[in-house]
Formats: sequence, C-alpha cells, structure tokens
Amino acid sequence: MQKGKSSIEFENPPIVASYASVAGKKEGEGPLGRLIDVVEQDEMFGTETWEQAESAMQKQAADLALEKGGIRRQEIRYLFAGDLLGQLIATSFGTVDMEIPLFGLYGACSTMAEALCLGAMTVHAGYGDRVLAIASSHFATAEKQFRFPLAYGNQRPFSATWTVTGAGAVVLSKEGKEGIARITGITPGKIVDFGSRDSMNMGAAMAPAAFHTIRQNFEDMGVDETHYDKIITGDLGEVGSRILLDMMKQAGVNLEQNHMDCGMEIYQKESQDTHAGGSGCGCAAVTLCSYILPRIRSGEWKRVLFLPTGALLSTVSFNEGQSIPGIAHGVVFETCQP
Repeated sequence: MQKGKSSIEFENPPIVASYASVAGKKEGEGPLGRLIDVVEQDEMFGTETWEQAESAMQKQAADLALEKGGIRRQEIRYLFAGDLLGQLIATSFGTVDMEIPLFGLYGACSTMAEALCLGAMTVHAGYGDRVLAIASSHFATAEKQFRFPLAYGNQRPFSATWTVTGAGAVVLSKEGKEGIARITGITPGKIVDFGSRDSMNMGAAMAPAAFHTIRQNFEDMGVDETHYDKIITGDLGEVGSRILLDMMKQAGVNLEQNHMDCGMEIYQKESQDTHAGGSGCGCAAVTLCSYILPRIRSGEWKRVLFLPTGALLSTVSFNEGQSIPGIAHGVVFETCQP
C-alpha cells in the first residue's frame, strides 16, 4: 500500500457514497451557483453571529450529505472536519448535536483534502465502514479573524483572494459497486516555506507546496501529468496558479492543458470583484461537491488529482513577522464507471 516516499495506493479503494454542498449568496451568483445543492440567501443562516452562521452551514451540509445517500447518522463511525477559526469553533459547535466521534482538523485551506486522506485511510484499514469528511469557511468570520473588521472598508490588493462562504461534506464507505467515485490513492504533503510574508497574497505562499506535492505524487506513483484528466488545486487563485504553472514548466512539466484551480472556478472575476479568486476551506470543498465529483461520477473525468492548498499562518505568527508556510495534500479520485 505504501508507494514511494509519501503516498499510499489503496488495494480496495474506499468510495464516495454521498456528498453535498452549501454556500452563500455570492457563491450562488458565480459560475457554479446552479450546481450547489443549497444557496442560502441569508449569510447569517438564521443565527446571531457570523461564527454561528458557519456552524449552521456546516451542519446543514453534513445532514444533506446523509439525506442524499439515505444514510443514518448512526451509520457514521467517525467525523473528520475542520474550519479556519481558532479552536475550530465552527466545527465543534456545528457538529456537537450529531453525536459522532470527531477528529477536529486544521490544515488551513487544505483541510478538505486532509479530511479525505484520513477518512480514506480509516475506511480502508477497517476502522470504520462509513466516515464523514467536512470542511467550511465563511467570508465574514475569516475577515474578522485574519484581516480587518468588515466595517473598516479597507482596500484589497489585486493579489488578494475572497474567502468562500461555503461547506462541503463527503461520506466515504468501504469498497462497493454503487460508488460515486473511488479514492485510489493519496499523497499527503509536507510543509514548504519559501519565506513569503504577504498575507494578502496567499497564492504565492501556497504554490511551492502544490508544486512539491504534485512532483511527489508523480514520483511515488510512477506517473506524469498525462495520467490525470485534471490536476485541480484548491485555492491558489490567479496569482498562485501562474506561479505553479511556471514552476512546473521550469521542471519540464507542462500543466497548462489539464490544470484547474477551484478558486478560479467559483467566482466570475469580471463581475464579482474577487480579485485573484476564491479561497478558504469551503472553496475546494464546495467545488468538489458541486462541480468535480459529478464529472467523475458521469465518467467525463476518469482520473483526477485533487490538491487543496493551505497557508499555515495565524494572526499571532503574522504579527510577529513570521513567514507563511504552505501545505498541499493530494487525493486521487477515479470514476466508478467501467
């Protein structure tokens, strides 16, 4: 099962049994809006605070994924979930009523891939027949914690991305014939720090980590870029994607044709004023559960390398002048279609 330095290839691949996406009004107005399961017009989600809103959104995504798959909560052995907030409060308050054993995760915007990696390993090893992977983010909670109060009205540089208000939930089950997609392998990433200190340019901080994990996946699995129909990064945005493509080109690999970035797909640049694109845990999670998995399910894409990226900073580390390390985890999805 171990492949190369970092990867795992599953002998009996876990399957995606169900999935769901929930997002806010702005995301619903973007190119993927009609594909998202629930677009909530009230970005407070009927609650009193932004943090409560994110919790409500995460729970809604989880409940919907179970409902779509005809799965009872009692059938879920473990929950792997995370968000961007300190002490994972969106997750802890959002999932408390589900009464499922929780592994709370923080991988910044790579959290959805981290949840899928750990969930797939758990299912394949026989520690649980079904697990649930969830990640969420909310524009207002992220701005409040990492940048400026919304009322401040500060200008954002063109390298900045817009935190997605959204959540995605995926149920993973042991191998079966009725799957939506199979997870045939994973390549967990290592922390890569190129010394970036610009908190308004997350793409530049994360691109080197994406580069490393893609190269590691190719080396471990003995493949190249032609092995995948799509290589999909999480939220490098316009700036980070350009850096990644340039780095790959310098290494002799051309990803121009099959690279896609969730942050560039979820918003319409010209009309939605999101500058470099989308970001946040919810960016890759919503795009996976609204756009990517349906195409794998239909057989349009036979094999995809899904690669959410995360910028590992906090308000403490940034204010102390520390650099912004990046991380990227790779998940190989394959269609269940013959």
